[in-house]
Amino acid sequence: QVQLVESGGGLVQPGGSLRLSCAVSGTIFRLKAMAWYRQPTGKQRELVAAISIGGNTNYADSVKGRFTISRDNAKDTVYLQMNSLKPEDTAVYNCNYRSSPFASWGQGTQVTVSS
Repeated sequence: QVQLVESGGGLVQPGGSLRLSCAVSGTIFRLKAMAWYRQPTGKQRELVAAISIGGNTNYADSVKGRFTISRDNAKDTVYLQMNSLKPEDTAVYNCNYRSSPFASWGQGTQVTVSS
C-alpha cells in the first residue's frame, strides 16, 4: 500500500554535502508526520530528524546544526539536506512515519562518508 522510495545517497568526503529525497505514495502525505532514520552496518536504526504535519522539526543531537529536514506537500516528498558530513554519518538512510504504526520500510539509500 504505502510506498517509500529514498534516493540521493552516495559517496562523499568528510565535510561534504548530500540531499536525500523520499517520495511517498499510498497515503495522505500531508496528514503524516515524517522522519528520516539511519542504520549503520551492524548497528540499530536510529531517528535522525522528524517533521510534523505543520512543519515543526526535531533532530538527533548528533546531526543538529548540520542536517535539515523539509517537506513539500505538493510533491509528497520529504528531504534531508546533510551538510558537514562526518564518517560516523555513514549508514543506510530510510524515511518513514514519525511514529508507529510504521509503513513498510523502503530500500533506503546508502550514504558513505570517507576520504
